[in-house]
Amino acid sequence: MTATATATRPAYRPYVAVVKEARRLSPHFARITFTSADFDVFGTDRRDQRIKIVLPGPDGQLCDIGQNDPSAIDNGEWYVRWRDLPDAKRMPFRTYTVRRIDPEARELDVDFVLHHDAGPAGAWAEAAAPGDSILVVGPDARSPESAQGIDFHPGTARRLLLAGDETAAPAICAVLEGLEPGMDVDAFIEVPTIDDALPLAVGDARVTWLARDDRSHGEALIEAVEGWTRASGDVLARAAAPRPQELEDIDLEKELLWDSPEDGEGEFYAWIAGESSTVKTLRRMLVQGCGVDRKRVAFMGYWREGQTERSA
Repeated sequence: MTATATATRPAYRPYVAVVKEARRLSPHFARITFTSADFDVFGTDRRDQRIKIVLPGPDGQLCDIGQNDPSAIDNGEWYVRWRDLPDAKRMPFRTYTVRRIDPEARELDVDFVLHHDAGPAGAWAEAAAPGDSILVVGPDARSPESAQGIDFHPGTARRLLLAGDETAAPAICAVLEGLEPGMDVDAFIEVPTIDDALPLAVGDARVTWLARDDRSHGEALIEAVEGWTRASGDVLARAAAPRPQELEDIDLEKELLWDSPEDGEGEFYAWIAGESSTVKTLRRMLVQGCGVDRKRVAFMGYWREGQTERSA
């Protein structure tokens, strides 16, 4: 099937997928390789592109969100159908990152974070076995808007800072692997233990894995980025905003911490994601503490400590 873009096709569609392989990468990461007959049209924009995993029911059955209805797929009805399902049949969905997509082989890799107090998605991933079925809502390469769900927009920047915790690790790794040569990059990734540092082939990018161990969540990441800012005064000075900036006080109890400016001009760009309070601290450090133009800082609160994983 040829992935030819059409003006009316929705950016995302549901795919019926089957687990081809499930393997443990480290104490807290598992990689699931999915296969689907329709992955030949799965979008290949990658970077930090988000997808939805719709979990099966306790009996292994998939809820009906129009995945087998060509008209529903073409009309982009999956979310409306999911929302309108009876409670007993509306299975939860969670947000993940495209780690690898091979349309020719019809394979999709997704990395899952595993915890001892795993939520529904983590528990599913830990038990996943070849042959298990699931629904993936992902980009359709035949749509001219298939690049939706991407927050990494460095524009002209060649000097990059990437920072996040284990929930942001798959996105950071995918971004790093997709960068063109010649980028000057520092990446800081906080993970539960040093055994969770994953091998990467990313050229000259400087990647620092920070083991949390017994420290508070985000403490090691904040400390590392703070040290980086002290050593990067010249870069940050050139990235300063032309006038003083105000940052709204985001109430993490009520608001989603999320802002990903579009591509712009400038030497420097920062991408920060993970636990909301840590992301909020890092954003304030860069924008108010260092004066970086807020248009050069993307920040995404993937989750908030004390809350269950979100389904949006």
